[in-house]
Amino acid sequence: MLKFLAYLFATVATIAMFFIATLPLSVEVQLFLGLFLLLAMQFTKAIPGTLGRVIFLSLGGIIVGRYVYWRVTQTVPPIENLADFVPGVLLLAAELFCILMFFLSALIVSDRYQRPRKVLTRDEDAPSVDVFIPSYNEDPGLVACTIAAAKNMDYPADKFRVFLLDDGATDQKLNAYDPADAREARDRADTLKRICDELGATYLARERNEHAKAGNLNYGLSRSEGDLVVVFDADHAPAREFLRETVAYFSDPKLFLVQTPHFFLNPDPVERNLRTFNFMPSENDMFYGMIQKGLDKWDATFFCGSGAVLRRSALNEVGGFSGVSITEDCETALELHSRGWKSAYVDRPMIAGLQPDTIASFIGQRSRWCRGMLQILLLKNPLFKPGLNFMQRVAYVSSALFWLFPFPRLVFLLAPLLFILFSMKIYIASPQEFLAYTLTYILAVVTIQSGLYGKLRWPWISELYEYIQSIFLFPAIISVVLNPRSPKFNVTTKGETLEKEQLSVLAWPYVVVFVLMLATTGVLFWRLENDPGQTALLSVVGIWHVFNLIVTGAALGAILERKEVRTAPRIRVQRKGLLKLGEDTVPVTLVEANTNGVLMHFDKVPHSGNMLGERGLLKVLPAQKQSRNGSTSTDMEDFGPEDGISVNIASQRASSSGLLVGAGYIDTVAKCAQASSDLVFADLSIPRALHNRKLTGASPIGGMLRLVRWSVHYGIRIPVVAFFSLFGSAARRKSARVENDLPETFMTPAE
Repeated sequence: MLKFLAYLFATVATIAMFFIATLPLSVEVQLFLGLFLLLAMQFTKAIPGTLGRVIFLSLGGIIVGRYVYWRVTQTVPPIENLADFVPGVLLLAAELFCILMFFLSALIVSDRYQRPRKVLTRDEDAPSVDVFIPSYNEDPGLVACTIAAAKNMDYPADKFRVFLLDDGATDQKLNAYDPADAREARDRADTLKRICDELGATYLARERNEHAKAGNLNYGLSRSEGDLVVVFDADHAPAREFLRETVAYFSDPKLFLVQTPHFFLNPDPVERNLRTFNFMPSENDMFYGMIQKGLDKWDATFFCGSGAVLRRSALNEVGGFSGVSITEDCETALELHSRGWKSAYVDRPMIAGLQPDTIASFIGQRSRWCRGMLQILLLKNPLFKPGLNFMQRVAYVSSALFWLFPFPRLVFLLAPLLFILFSMKIYIASPQEFLAYTLTYILAVVTIQSGLYGKLRWPWISELYEYIQSIFLFPAIISVVLNPRSPKFNVTTKGETLEKEQLSVLAWPYVVVFVLMLATTGVLFWRLENDPGQTALLSVVGIWHVFNLIVTGAALGAILERKEVRTAPRIRVQRKGLLKLGEDTVPVTLVEANTNGVLMHFDKVPHSGNMLGERGLLKVLPAQKQSRNGSTSTDMEDFGPEDGISVNIASQRASSSGLLVGAGYIDTVAKCAQASSDLVFADLSIPRALHNRKLTGASPIGGMLRLVRWSVHYGIRIPVVAFFSLFGSAARRKSARVENDLPETFMTPAE
C-alpha cells in the first residue's frame, strides 16, 4: 500500500511541479518559496522508505523546476549578440545536461532493492561452474594468487574448474616478428603453465589476440562446458564464500547474471595522494552501494567485467560475450536484457581487487570506460534497442550519458573567466535573482545529494574527481564521436611502485589550469577595485570562480604521487600459526598479511633473540580446515606437509604487547600464492568491517573546508615543485609501463 501511495504521490507531484515551475512570481516570493521548500526538505529526510524519498525529491524538484524555467526564459543573452549568445547557450546546455542526469540518477535510486540473501547449502543441488581468469600482461605472482583463491572457493571440487585464459602468450605473440617479444611470450607461457599445473588450474591460450577481452572469454566458452561461468579479472581474487553466495540465485531459470560489488584493498591514486583512504568513502562506493541497488530494482543491473556469475545458455543465445565496444561487460548485459533475460545484484563484497596506483593508469582506465560506454550509446543506442522496457532504457542511457560529464565540467570551469577577463555577459541575472533562483537551486541540489548519497559520497568530492578526469577524458570523447569504432582495449597497469614522491607524468595540464585560475583571480580583485559599476555582478561571478579555483587547487594534491615501495597492500588478519626457526617452534599470531609476506606477533621473544635474516617454516591452519573443526591449532603435528611455507625474517621490532616480526615468502610462486590467497582473500570479514567504518556522512560545510585546506596547501606547494622539476631529473618507476595507460586520444596512439 505504501509503495502504491509513493508512486501515486510521485505522479501527482510531477504534474504539480510543472504547474508550479511556470508560475509568475516576484523575486521576493521566489526567495521565500525556495527557503520554505529547503526547510521542508530537511523535515522530510526523516521519513523512512520510498515514500519519504519521493516526497523529498518532489520538493527539491520544484526548486529545480523553478530554476530551469527561469534560466531558459530570462537569462540567455540576446541572439543579436552572438559573442555572448553562443557561449551562453553552451553554458545553458551544460546546466540542462547536469539537471537531466541528476534526475535520471534520482529516479533510478529512488526505490532501491536490497536483494534477500540466498546461500547454496546442498552440494547435490550445485550446478557445474567454469571459472574464467582472463590475463594479458599481469605479473605471474598476481595471477597465481587469483588462481589459488579461485581454487580455494568453498564448492564441490568435482563441480567447478578454474581456467586461466592467457592472452599474453597467444600463438600470435609466441611467433611475434620481434624475437625479444616472442621470447617474452614463451617465458610467460612456461611460467603460467607451471603455476596452473601446481595449483590445479587449466591453462588456455588462443591463436590470435582478436576482440580483446571479449574474444578471450569467448575462447574460454568454446573450451569449457559448465552450466555457469564466473569471471574474475587477474587482480580480483575471490573469498571462499563466493560461489555459495551467488549460484543459489540461479534457481530462477530466466536469470542470466549475478553481479557482486568490486571491493578494493588499495586506494585509488586520488585517495592515496590526498591520504583519504582510511576515513572517506571511496569513489566506487556510491555506484556499488546504491546505484546498482537502484538498477536491480528495475532489472537493469549490468555486468561489470569481474566478480560476476553468468548463465552459459544465455551467453550462447547471443553468441557469447559481445565485442563491438571495448566495454564488453555492459554491452553483453544490454544484449541479454533485450532478449528478456533478468539480472541480479548481490550487495556483498566477495572479491578483493587492486585499483590503479598512478594518476596515469587511473585516467587510462577511466578513458577506456568512457569510450566504451559512448560506443554503446552510439552503436547500440539503448533508447531504440528492441526488447528493453522503459526503465531499462532509462538506466542504460543514464549509465552511458554519465560519461559526458567532462563537457559540463569544463564549461563550468571556463564560463566565469569569460566575464572576468573579457566582460562577456553569458548569464543575464541580477544579484537578487541569483540569490532567489540560483542559490536556492544549488542548495537544493546539495541537499538532495546529501539525502540520497550522504554516507557514500561526501559533498564536493564528485566535483573533484570529475575535474581530475575531465582534462583527459574530453579529447577521448571527441575521438569516439568522430569515429565510434576507433577505440582499442588497453589493459590497466596494477602493482606499480614509486621510489620517491614526484609529480605525475600527467601533471602539467593541471598546473597550467591552476596558474590560469590564480591569475584570473588577480584580475577579479583588480576589477572589483577599479570597476565599481560591475561590483555586484563581479561578486556573484567571483564566488563561482573562487569555487573553481578551490577545486583546481585541491586537484594538485592528487597529481603529487606519493612514495610507494609495496607492490601489494597489507590487510589486517587474525590467525594463529606456528613458526619453526631451527630447533625452535614458536606460536605466533598473524596480524597483517599481503601477497608477499606477513607480520606476526610473538607473545615472547625466542631464545635466539635476533632473528633477522633467518629462514623458517610458517604453518597456519588453512581457512577450510578452521571452518571444518571450528578451532585453530598450535600443535605442529596437527598440520599436514602442505600447510607450511618457507619464509625469511625481514624485520623485527618491540611493541607494547610483545614482539612484531615481518617475514617474506621465499617459496615457489604457487606455494606463495596458496599461502597468501588463504590469508588475504579467503575471509574478507575484517577488510569489509574496516571499510564499512568509513561509510559515514559529512556536512557540506565540512567538505568545503577540507577542499579549501587541500587547495591552499597544494596550491602553494605543487607549482613550486613543478617549477623546480623543470631543472631536475624525474624519478623513474620500477615496473610501470605508463605509456600504455595514457588516454590514446591525447598522449599516445593505441597499440
